[in-house]
Amino acid sequence: MIVELRSYALRPGRRDELIALFDREFVETQEELGMAVLGQFRDLDRPDRFVWLRGFAGMRSRRAGLEAFYGGPVWARHGPAANATMLDSDDVLLLREIVPVPVSVRGGADPASTLHATIWYFDGPFPDPSVRPAGTVALLATHHAANDFPALPVREGEHALVWLTRSPVEREAPDGVTKTERLRLAPTRRSSLY
Repeated sequence: MIVELRSYALRPGRRDELIALFDREFVETQEELGMAVLGQFRDLDRPDRFVWLRGFAGMRSRRAGLEAFYGGPVWARHGPAANATMLDSDDVLLLREIVPVPVSVRGGADPASTLHATIWYFDGPFPDPSVRPAGTVALLATHHAANDFPALPVREGEHALVWLTRSPVEREAPDGVTKTERLRLAPTRRSSLY
């Protein structure tokens, strides 16, 4: 599966407004078009940040799904309200699964639970991540493909490895890591990943 890790900078105090709109209007409507809304989260350390994961069977299905959704009636009706909450929606990593993202029954999320995302950025290709920390939920790596839906930018030229875990990754970053980013994520009520 191809996965987008999307992190949105929001206007102050508007995160819950976006989450309510997203959970009500944008989950099933994307899934009906062949996309998987894998998880929606509040960033616990940045109160005006919304993070979510969206999956696709491949790059062709990504383009088809995005064209259908962003050119369709649901986005035409509710997109302006979503965009009004955002300052920036272009912080996006295009990833491939190494350890697949698990999908649970939607609506079973405990908002008090925390998912940790550790992102290691490398200065070039990275070694095979054969050692996986305890509590690994999913492991993703940069998918080096051209973004064939330029209306939604993705970060290019990145070499990232993303660990999703139940507790913080305590291991030392390997050689070649130029930057580490850590996120503490609380699932929204309708997140299928928690």
